[in-house]
Amino acid sequence: MESINLRRHYSRNTLFRMILIAVVFAALMVWKFDLVYTVYFKDQLTQIGLLINGAIILLFVIGLLRTIGILLSYMQEEGALERFVRNVERRPNSDPLKGVSTATIIARRYATLRRLHEARTPINQNALASALVASQSTRNGLPRYINNILILTGVFGTIVSLSMALIGASDVLENAISATGMGLVIHGMSTALSTTITAIVCYVFFGYIYQRLTDAQTNLISGVEQVTTTYLMPKFQVQTDNVLYEFTGLIRSLQGLVDQLQKSQLGFEATQDQLADTLSLYRDKVDGLDDRLETIVDHLRAGFRLRDDE
Repeated sequence: MESINLRRHYSRNTLFRMILIAVVFAALMVWKFDLVYTVYFKDQLTQIGLLINGAIILLFVIGLLRTIGILLSYMQEEGALERFVRNVERRPNSDPLKGVSTATIIARRYATLRRLHEARTPINQNALASALVASQSTRNGLPRYINNILILTGVFGTIVSLSMALIGASDVLENAISATGMGLVIHGMSTALSTTITAIVCYVFFGYIYQRLTDAQTNLISGVEQVTTTYLMPKFQVQTDNVLYEFTGLIRSLQGLVDQLQKSQLGFEATQDQLADTLSLYRDKVDGLDDRLETIVDHLRAGFRLRDDE
């Protein structure tokens, strides 16, 4: 993994930070519960504030759950990417997808490159990277939408609350002594304040988490493209430079083979000389053997008193 600039466990660390921030926020709410109760629940003349604040929190929770789901999937993708790199580095001749789910991004990228290579199709990594970025960007559609409109919900609540306050103010003007109208003015101003606070707090928290989500996505895509460039493209891509380099290596191998053949030829020549010397020695011995056989024949004839024609 040293050759890959991948921030390991980035998504998991983001989830841990989310949990830590949520715990701190919950502790603050428990600590200042009286203030929270006074701002959001005490002396509420209407349910408008609860409805708007509830809608803001509902949007926040939906976006948060979607973000958590995406981060969990990115945790699996990061783990699969690390296993793929370990398989390639430690076991180059084995299956690089061992222990890697076929549904992960790196497994689909490997399968795509292999199909293109088998089909003898040129591989355009820029096109593959653009397609991956586009497909992953669509996953962030809901969190992006909630992040963009979350602050606007607070503005909407403020406008609605101020409208209520204006209605109360009109009642006060119509009747100088109107406790209901004055109470509605105060209630409207309080609701405007509470909805704005809710929207701002949710937006700050969700904006930070959304930023971490986009960083995790960028980190994962960067890791996939680095693995593709470092490990997969040299294996599947056929380029002019690669062909020339391989052809040069082939020529070097042929040169080594020619050198071996020359050495073998020299060995064969030496063997031939040895065989020639052996045959010459054999002929000399055969010639000497004929003389010895004639001598033996003469001795036998003399011993057995035979004539020369017998």
